Amino acid sequence: MEKPAIQLKNVHKSYYLSNDEEVPVLNGINLDINEGEFVALMGESGCGKTTLLNIMGCLHPLSDGEYFLNGENIGKVRDDYTLAFIRNKKMGFVFQQFNLFSRLSALKNIALPALYAGEKKEIREEKALKLLGSVNMKDRANYKPTELSGGQQQRVSICRSLMNDPDILLADEPTGALDSKSGLEIMKIFTDLKRNNKTIIMVTHTAEVAKYADRIIFMKDGKVMDKNYKLASNY
Repeated sequence: MEKPAIQLKNVHKSYYLSNDEEVPVLNGINLDINEGEFVALMGESGCGKTTLLNIMGCLHPLSDGEYFLNGENIGKVRDDYTLAFIRNKKMGFVFQQFNLFSRLSALKNIALPALYAGEKKEIREEKALKLLGSVNMKDRANYKPTELSGGQQQRVSICRSLMNDPDILLADEPTGALDSKSGLEIMKIFTDLKRNNKTIIMVTHTAEVAKYADRIIFMKDGKVMDKNYKLASNY
């Protein structure tokens, strides 16, 4: 029986300009994402995909509605410590720009989430090395980001997102800064993670990337237009 990892009920999100003018971005999102599901969010630029991803990642508060994470209503949580705990323990993040610390080695970049969680150095570095091995980069452990290709940097970013063994992986255009070959390598990693029962939610504009997902959700004007979108000829 399928079990929802994330449930959004009538979720709205607005931002406000300096003159207090309201700018609605999400307009009544109703969506369930099941445990172990690989979902792609698609739609034109400005339709609210990244805002929705940020709300699911507890990076931005919702303006109205309900957000259930593993059955627990966290939509009204505003305590920074609690939100940081949820992000650190339950979620991993992968971005288009790799967001690696240039002065740190690949190993130390990956180990950062465990450092913040208070894990001992020996344990976190052992785990980081194992993760590097899982993406065939053990020999690059002591390389700094500037010494790695874009695809290698994104693999390091993915390893970092998995450091605390989160249930949910949130990815915003993870192949957007990569060539097609590197992008396909990243999607193979995502496919392997899905087989290991990770829940993956990915924003993408690219049809070849979206096809790896179990389900495509199409958004327009801050709304979910189709929860089981079939790619049309214009993509």
